Amino acid sequence: MMNQEKLNPNKTARLAGFMYLLLVPLGIFGILYVPSQIIVPENIGETVNNILANESLFRLSIASALVVQLVNIIVVLLLYKLLNPVNKNIARLMVLFILLGMPIAMLNEITNGAVLILVNSAEPPHNLISLFLELHVYGIQIASIFWGLWLFPMGYLVFKSNYIPKLIGIALMIGCFGYLADAFIFLLFPDFGVTFAEFLFIGEVLLPLWLVIRGVNVEQWQKQVLVPTAPAFQ
Repeated sequence: MMNQEKLNPNKTARLAGFMYLLLVPLGIFGILYVPSQIIVPENIGETVNNILANESLFRLSIASALVVQLVNIIVVLLLYKLLNPVNKNIARLMVLFILLGMPIAMLNEITNGAVLILVNSAEPPHNLISLFLELHVYGIQIASIFWGLWLFPMGYLVFKSNYIPKLIGIALMIGCFGYLADAFIFLLFPDFGVTFAEFLFIGEVLLPLWLVIRGVNVEQWQKQVLVPTAPAFQ
C-alpha cells in the first residue's frame, strides 16, 4: 500500500503512454511496411531478389519486431502499476496475456532469420523460403491472439477505474475482438481477405494519447488505492 501511495500516477501514466505510442512506428515498420515493400505474393523469385537487394532493411524489420516485444514489457508493467488498484487479479490477467504473446512473437522471427540464411545460399531453395515466409505469417496470427486478449482486461480496468474515461475502456474491449476475429478467420478461412483489427484499434490510440496529454484523475486514483480491491468482474 505504501508503495502505491508514493507512486506518482501522472508520471507513470505519461511514461506508459509514451512507450505505448512508441510501439506504433516500430510495429508498422517491422510488421507492415517492410513486408509490403519486399514480399511479392505468388512470386517467390522476385521476393528473393528483393530481400537480397534490401537485406539491411529486412534485418531492421526483424530488429524492430523484437524491440516491440521488449517495449511491450515496459508498457504492461507501467500499466499494471497504474491500473492494479482497480482489481489486482484482472491486472495480473492483463500482464499474463501480453507476456504469453511475447515469446511467440520473438521466436517467430527465427523464420525470417532462416529466410536470410537461405537467400544467401549458393542456390536459394525457393520452396523452403516460401515455406518460412508463410510460417512467419502464421506466427504473427498466433501471437495476435494474445495481442487481442490483453486488451479486454485492460479495457475492463480502464472502464472501472473512474480516473480514465470509460469510453476508452469500451474501445479497448471492442478492439480485443478485432484481433481475435482476424486471427481465427485467417486460420480457418485464409482466403477471406477482410480484416477487422485495423478498424477497431482506436482504443489503442486513444489510451496512450490520453495518458500522455491528460494523464489520470489523481484524486480518483488515490481514492481507488485506499479502497480494497473489488472482486473480479464485479
